[in-house]
Amino acid sequence: MYQSLIQIGLPVSLILIMTGVGLSLTLDDFKRVLQQPRGFIVGALCQMLLLPLFAILIIAVTGLTGELAIGLFILALCPGGTTSNLYSYLAKADVGLSVSLTTIVGFITPFTIPLLGTWAISYYASGDTTFELPIITTWIKLMAITVVPVFAGMWIRKKWTTFAHSVEPYVGKFSATVLFLVVLSIVIELEDKVFTYIVQAGPAALTLNILTMILGYAAGKLLVKNELQARTICLEVGLQNGTLALLITTTILQSAPMSISPSVYSLLMFFTASLFTAVVLKKQPVVESTTPA
Repeated sequence: MYQSLIQIGLPVSLILIMTGVGLSLTLDDFKRVLQQPRGFIVGALCQMLLLPLFAILIIAVTGLTGELAIGLFILALCPGGTTSNLYSYLAKADVGLSVSLTTIVGFITPFTIPLLGTWAISYYASGDTTFELPIITTWIKLMAITVVPVFAGMWIRKKWTTFAHSVEPYVGKFSATVLFLVVLSIVIELEDKVFTYIVQAGPAALTLNILTMILGYAAGKLLVKNELQARTICLEVGLQNGTLALLITTTILQSAPMSISPSVYSLLMFFTASLFTAVVLKKQPVVESTTPA
């Protein structure tokens, strides 16, 4: 079960997830980024600078080491996923900004993950452990699994719009199911070690999730001055593409322990995102137009 899910199910799931992102996109979404750049710039900087820096800080403060530290840092390098798009919709945030951030940052991370991931392996791996993250090979794999499917989804939407709208809701359900099965298979693979790893990685994963959500929301409120876009930035920065992180740790690096941090994070983020959504909707279900910045 474990090998089948990792080698076949996980890549296929991620391809479908990214195709689903493409199904929700049109060229107007990219034009909106140019028309309203401030929210996008703040969100992208938080995603690509704030997350990795705070991951390094949290790893140092919590004393996380070895494969658990590498796994958490690789997660912090990943873009947002369809989960952030879904919660942006539920929280009545700026869904267009959410999808734009997910997609465009997703175009950039195939370049940054191999480079910074290689640094993390050399810095955090213990002396008796060897992992390799070949830069060119990893870049090609990530481009094929993340970027190409987005363009394929956009082409399908343009060619068969009705079909794209009908299948889009099922993509998220399928990906959530596969993610759950992958996490379950990792738990089974690690056997009795899993509880020790969860205790070690859980506080760091939860801290990264909550802290970046808070800082993302604060950055949106202070720098963009738009409630709906602040909600979006909060969710984009706080909900990482755990499926992509697991693909890297299990398929490319072939490390079950390295997958613990992304697995724990992926489970916890549903609770924190649901709590955030409930709080902002209860506080005031704002209807706020996004004015060009």
